[in-house]
Amino acid sequence: MKCRKRTKLLTEGIFDAQVFDDTAYISRCIDVETALARAQSTCGVIPSHIGHAITSKAKTESLDIEKLARETEIVGYPILPLVTQIAVMCDAESGKYVHWGATTQDIMDTASILQMKTGLDIVERLLKAVSKSLAALAVKHRSTPMAGRTHLQHALPVTFGYKCAVWLSSLQRHQERLDQLKSRALLVQYGGAAGTLASLGAGDDGLKVRKEMANELGLANPSITWHVARDGVAEIVNFLALIGGSLGKIALDLIIMSSNELGEVSEPFVPHRGASSTMPQKRNPISSEVILAASKVLRSNASLVLDGMVSDFERASGPWHLEWVAVPESFVIAVGALHQADFALSGLVVNTDQMEKNLRSTKGLIVGEAVMMGLAPHLGRGKAHDVVYEACKDAIESKSTLFDCLVKNEEVTLSLGRKKLEELCDPVNYMGASTQMVDEVLGWPQNANTRYSPKL
Repeated sequence: MKCRKRTKLLTEGIFDAQVFDDTAYISRCIDVETALARAQSTCGVIPSHIGHAITSKAKTESLDIEKLARETEIVGYPILPLVTQIAVMCDAESGKYVHWGATTQDIMDTASILQMKTGLDIVERLLKAVSKSLAALAVKHRSTPMAGRTHLQHALPVTFGYKCAVWLSSLQRHQERLDQLKSRALLVQYGGAAGTLASLGAGDDGLKVRKEMANELGLANPSITWHVARDGVAEIVNFLALIGGSLGKIALDLIIMSSNELGEVSEPFVPHRGASSTMPQKRNPISSEVILAASKVLRSNASLVLDGMVSDFERASGPWHLEWVAVPESFVIAVGALHQADFALSGLVVNTDQMEKNLRSTKGLIVGEAVMMGLAPHLGRGKAHDVVYEACKDAIESKSTLFDCLVKNEEVTLSLGRKKLEELCDPVNYMGASTQMVDEVLGWPQNANTRYSPKL
């Protein structure tokens, strides 16, 4: 029970758990078999009435699932026992045309693609939801100053809106990838024993059937049989891993930013969420931790499907089976991670006062580059760097502000003047083009129907 609860937290999301369960898969196999029969009837390969007759009789609810399971254990694949049952459901004439000219992998691959098509629709919906939550944060905090960090050290000032827009930009690119991969990866599979469609003769009947079958199922028609060219499946699972990587980066940032030492953000408050069994004060970033774990699982599964691409000759002797584990799990995990991300980001608590306090905690050291670039036209970049470096060293050792150490240097004050030096030492004056880049991300052309005004 505890194990199931932990798994549910990892996979929790707006996802129909039945999309990838055994019954759903068999139902998709029936969809493929009936679509094949209709396509063959349309193309004149089998009598014109047979496709409708098979479709009207082949129903998931009419299956003997227990018998199918027993026979699948023996055969190793579910299609032969499934076809036997479908044939029995039909009349004698129609029954003999079930699975006409097809092979097991034709049906199984296409059924899996149909499942992935449904899964990608769910992923796309959640991807847009997370993007919307990030866009709202980027708008609200477009100009909220905070410390930018490299190697976990203060680097330069940024805005929290800029950080959110960087996160958002990766999700926007994932949306582009998703739009592009559909025509490449969501392909119908129909090739027969070795992929040549020889069972339908030497003409183009097989090609016509495949094209019509694709139309029936709402899939793309490939140029050639792909059952030993698994790049489409690998692309889909690696796409999910890319989403996981982006979400993992966001989660890691949130985990560190929510630490007591930084205290810049916290996940939405829900009573007892993130609580400790022994430390009453704890409010752990549970969603972010779950997302981080999910991203690791997705990357692991990506390597599995890449291994599955290396198949032998015209019918693989095993690597294909890796997909049976990696594909369903990746979709469930990816959707769970997206759901957790939307929960965390849509209600994220942003402590802007603490962000500014942290920004100023190093007493101006974070704008060392700003002063160096201000001095460079007067002293040359190399000398300006040396002057500011010594001032930073002095500030650290004397626990003074960078301004106080620089203003003692006559060369600096003669070059810049006190007022200009004060301006350069104020972190909020050194944001570069961060806010303009936020606007660019928010005005992303692919997101034109949901643009956000920077003035909001």
